[in-house]
Amino acid sequence: MTRTNNHNDHETENLQQYLQRVIYLLSKHRLVEGFVEMQEISHHKLDNSQVHKQNLSELQSLLDKIHPADIAYILEALPLKDRLMIWDLVKVERDGEILLETSDAVRETLIATMDSGELVAATGQLDADEIADLAPDLPRYVLDDLFQTLPTEEREQLRSAMSYPEDAVGALMDFDMVTIREDVTLEVVLRYLRSLDGLPDHTDQLFVVDRDEKLKGVLPVNRLLVSNPDVEVSAIMSTKMMKLHPDDKAQQATHAFERYNLVSAPAVDMNGKLLGRVTVNAVMDFIREESENEALNLAGLRGEEDLFAPVWKSVKNRWIWLAINLVTAFIASRVIGVFEGSIEKLVALAALMPIIAGIGGNSGNQTITMIVRALALGQLNVSNARKLFAKEISVSAVNGLVCGSAVGLFAFLIYRSIPLSLVMTMAMALNFLLAALLGVLIPLTLHKLGRDPATGSSVMITAVTDSGGFFIFLGLATILLM
Repeated sequence: MTRTNNHNDHETENLQQYLQRVIYLLSKHRLVEGFVEMQEISHHKLDNSQVHKQNLSELQSLLDKIHPADIAYILEALPLKDRLMIWDLVKVERDGEILLETSDAVRETLIATMDSGELVAATGQLDADEIADLAPDLPRYVLDDLFQTLPTEEREQLRSAMSYPEDAVGALMDFDMVTIREDVTLEVVLRYLRSLDGLPDHTDQLFVVDRDEKLKGVLPVNRLLVSNPDVEVSAIMSTKMMKLHPDDKAQQATHAFERYNLVSAPAVDMNGKLLGRVTVNAVMDFIREESENEALNLAGLRGEEDLFAPVWKSVKNRWIWLAINLVTAFIASRVIGVFEGSIEKLVALAALMPIIAGIGGNSGNQTITMIVRALALGQLNVSNARKLFAKEISVSAVNGLVCGSAVGLFAFLIYRSIPLSLVMTMAMALNFLLAALLGVLIPLTLHKLGRDPATGSSVMITAVTDSGGFFIFLGLATILLM
């Protein structure tokens, strides 16, 4: 474990070094350009200058040795002008691999600078499942041109991959796999493998199929290597295997990979015909994207945002939930306005209100996080929803009484008023219960409506606990203290 962590730290350090090196070379290039403008030297002379050529050559050689995923990271960390300059220096044959690694928002800016020929050339070097990943970002005419250039088999694979929604197992499928027959010896299988240029990535097992491509079993590579070469495949293959269906939710595949420590798993149709496989790297990419989207949704962002996107584009991405938050803030202010007379009589209420609302919001966010996680893992269903609801209410009741007692004691020490202390305790406990109630209902309602349960949940729970907390606290104060 220590060795792995050290290796990861080393890789991260190298990546940061690459980024800083690229930034340094770009700054040198800008200095040369600034000098040219000051001296009024023509750009033709600049292009032919030794310093300019040396800078570009150094940048080019650095980019040539960096992994596509690391180049994608560098592109995402650069402002648009520098990003496009680096993109122009990347070799054409690497464009497709890099586009696959970039975020959707950054990919959009890169594709916008490429013409049809460049896009077809970049994607034409990718496998069908990889092209399908890029397809939503490609112009329709590019996809049409691409279909014309692909062999028949890859064309059908691409159509198949594009027919599934992004959250389906079919969208994660990889068509590059090794299939064998059950009636051949291991020696024949080994000779066949040696004839290949190389094994597909993450090949931990070979898929045993009949003449109709129906899956009969799997042959783990480790078992192949240690078994007698004269034994037939049928004698040592395993018929017990995890099979996925392309129409299944991708989330189910991620649970299976985690639960059974899978490296790859076959994907079959309803008749048992082998269609493709799902590999751990595709699952990890899906998990990462889902976690990023969930974090964005909780903050009320509509989608992934380029750090260096134009101001107006970022505004459009953020304004909806900010507008909703603004409306809820007005509602909270009117709740306070209803009790202006009580606040005027007892100024301490104004100082204590934020405590009730703030801690209640945090409690609600904790509940929402637990519910969203349970929904994502498939652990929440009709049979156990009531028990979970009762449990969250109980937890919030206990936390509300504990925190309420603490803030009640605080209020007594500051203002020497037992009635005010009791109001604080009761208001805190009731707001915790309200937070728990809404913390369960909001994500469950969104889930039932077919929406992402994380979408805006944090914004909504904060709004409710603010307005509700003010109303409960000031209402109790008006009844018991005035």
